[in-house]
Amino acid sequence: IRLKFLNDTEEVAVARPEDTVGILKSKYFPGQENQMKLIYRGQLLQDQARTLRSLRITDNCVIHCHRSRGGTAAGPALPEPGPAGPTAPGLPLAGGTLMVPTVMVVLALGWYFRINYRQLFTAPATVSLIGVTVLVTFLAFGVY
Repeated sequence: IRLKFLNDTEEVAVARPEDTVGILKSKYFPGQENQMKLIYRGQLLQDQARTLRSLRITDNCVIHCHRSRGGTAAGPALPEPGPAGPTAPGLPLAGGTLMVPTVMVVLALGWYFRINYRQLFTAPATVSLIGVTVLVTFLAFGVY
């Protein structure tokens, strides 16, 4: 098995198919077992009792190794990897996400009322609407 680290160095590990993830960690990372995260085919190998055979790790496979900074067992546990099927991505609805569309809608309403109810807009109001539109346009293009 090839153990690949974040700095692109590799180490060859000799293991038997009946060895467990815990044995592999204790054999190659003694005293750092809780700090080491092993990743195979995009899945975090959390279950220390699973054998390499049950994980389908065969000769010359690559396991990515990451040493976490905390390293205590009391740290937050990562969730078990779910099924490999497609999932719907979550929609982040933070306040900043909706700010630009909201300002654009308000500006569009301002221009609608300016065009259809022109008698209600004085010259300074029209100049202000033009200035705000130019400012928001530059800010929107600057952000994106």
